[in-house]
Amino acid sequence: MEDDQINNSEVQKPLVDEVIYPDIEPGIINRSLIESSYLKHVHRGEGRRLHQLEPVVLEQILTMRLEFNNILRIDHLWILPNLTKLCLNCNKIETIENIEMLTNLKDLNLSFNFIEKIENLDTLVNLEVLSLFSNKIEAIENIDMLTMLVIISLGNNLIDTVEGIERFRFMNNLKIINLEGNPIAKRTNFCLLKYISAILPKLNYYEYTFIKSELRAEACNLYYREIREIEDKQEKEIQARKFLEREQSEAKRLASSFVEHLDGHQLFDSLWRGDEDGRVLMLVGTQAQELADEYDKDIFELTQEIYKLGLERFTERDEEIRDFFNNLFDGQEELQILGQNEIEWFLQFREIIFEEARIRLLKLEQNSMHGEDEDTPENLKLSDALDKLNIQFEDAINDLWQALMAQELYLHESIQESTINFHRKIAELMSKFVEQSQAFFVQLREITLHFSENMTEILTRFISTKFALQDFDDVPIELRVCVDDRDAILNLIAGMKDYHTLRLDEREDTIATRTKEFVDNMIDQLNSNEVERHRSKILEINFFVEMMTDAMTSLPHDVRDELIAEDYV
Repeated sequence: MEDDQINNSEVQKPLVDEVIYPDIEPGIINRSLIESSYLKHVHRGEGRRLHQLEPVVLEQILTMRLEFNNILRIDHLWILPNLTKLCLNCNKIETIENIEMLTNLKDLNLSFNFIEKIENLDTLVNLEVLSLFSNKIEAIENIDMLTMLVIISLGNNLIDTVEGIERFRFMNNLKIINLEGNPIAKRTNFCLLKYISAILPKLNYYEYTFIKSELRAEACNLYYREIREIEDKQEKEIQARKFLEREQSEAKRLASSFVEHLDGHQLFDSLWRGDEDGRVLMLVGTQAQELADEYDKDIFELTQEIYKLGLERFTERDEEIRDFFNNLFDGQEELQILGQNEIEWFLQFREIIFEEARIRLLKLEQNSMHGEDEDTPENLKLSDALDKLNIQFEDAINDLWQALMAQELYLHESIQESTINFHRKIAELMSKFVEQSQAFFVQLREITLHFSENMTEILTRFISTKFALQDFDDVPIELRVCVDDRDAILNLIAGMKDYHTLRLDEREDTIATRTKEFVDNMIDQLNSNEVERHRSKILEINFFVEMMTDAMTSLPHDVRDELIAEDYV
């Protein structure tokens, strides 16, 4: 009996463990594993040995294969920012994590792992292929943001419900789905293929088999009630999403205009938030509340002016930015065309020079193979002609280099000058907005002062009346300690005024600070981008010139190799 149990245990042991993980210790992804896997899969033989002598440029890696490494946890992939394909299949991963930064990823393979939940994929908006085949996933969820997805494989998981399949309707590019091997696909009285064909009208393949129109029509008749219910829910969700997008867009526009939370009574409400002195003073009664309502109205009218001003300046600023970038693009495109014309002329000239040089080199090599001496008149004449061709080529490549560098230097200086002028214009525009808004804040502070003065009058009259009548029953408890102390009353009013003024000052400073930060950050980014572009262009020009020079230098060797190959054949 015990022998049978042992044998059964051996039989039940997953074959994948025996094949994939024989002697590898479980671990996490680290830099060493990434670099070794890159060298292993990208290069072969002598190429791998030579490549190991150079440092791995992580930013240039587009594909990473890490399958069959007994990986338990995903980590360190942030060092591969430009990755487009990631293979993590056949490991022991339990959680999808630490890949949010791989926004360029198009192909992700997490098949044959131990993943229980679809999660942390929202930022992978460029993902086109997702394979989660053979895991422990129980629910279809958290996939709505993957709108670029074309293929998704969820076969051999633990999905036991159709719930979540309707979410694929939001993926307009989805063409292929695989759910084979799940409990939902094994039900005897339910055809998952027909359900999916009906619910997902844009899907072309299920389990990599084309869905025929006859089958889809039959499925739609079978599940027409479900389709109608799902369509109703989808339409409501689409409208809710559009509304949310409009709200977010408007909030972003207001934030970019530096007047967010000034389109209503938010500023007035913020004056009272945390104002304990003001709260006590409002306990006086109807007169204080009526005065506060008037205060609210006056504050609102001025904040509306600041709000409208911010939107006007936002429009002006956006037009200025758009004009700057349009002019920048036009200037770059114009010089790019000039540079391309220079290169095309040179390439045509290069073909002529190379052909003439090749003819002479072939003749020289043939003469040499026939045993002729280098000093024969014909060989000397050929060598002299080659020297002249080399000089012509060097002159041409130098002229090209100087022309391209002059164009690039002119473009660089023009962009720098344009950026300086743009900086001045945009800074003046923002300064004008700040000055105009500050004028409104002066009026806001005057309103606050006027409110505090009126509150002083109301409280003085309130206390005087109570003293005259000796009726203190309806005096709020918080104010009773101040009834016979005028200075205490004045201190409460002063505290309220100072607090409100402080909040106004803070909002005013926020506008001034953020406008300055906006201009500084934008100009810093422009300058940084231009420095990077300028450096890249210079490297590109030098690389092209070096490549052309090397081609001319290696021409004799190429001709000799051609002749040797012909003789060998």
